[in-house]
Amino acid sequence: MNNKQDLPWDNPRFRNWIALVRAEKAVVAALSKALQPLDLKLAQLDMLMNLYRHPGMSQHDLARKLLVGRSNITMLLPQLEKRGLLTRENDAKDKRIMRLTLTGEGETLLMDALHIYNALIETVMAQTSPTECDRMGAMMTRISEVMKNT
Repeated sequence: MNNKQDLPWDNPRFRNWIALVRAEKAVVAALSKALQPLDLKLAQLDMLMNLYRHPGMSQHDLARKLLVGRSNITMLLPQLEKRGLLTRENDAKDKRIMRLTLTGEGETLLMDALHIYNALIETVMAQTSPTECDRMGAMMTRISEVMKNT
């Protein structure tokens, strides 16, 4: 980088990547703030959504799905269990495996959170046409795939 022309912020890819990162941070901040009245953190919401979609999922599978270590899951689960949002039960065939299931209260809280989340998504994505929205989704999927392989 010997001259000003080589600076990364002059590169459209760099500039647009920064715009993407800023947008993601803005959405995360807005969603985090919107979920505060429910006393729900984003990581907890992610767990509840996965357990709703995959009832009886093991702690190990949940950790893999969320791309976090089992220790992170182990720290968050007691909080949700204490609030009565989920149950942990031993697997019928293998007592070492803990199966996770949302309670009725957990499902109710999740539906309230999803209402908030969906409203935010609608506000953000209303800035795009259906075609642009689909194109953006395809690009984000490609980025995710590239990042998995690096």
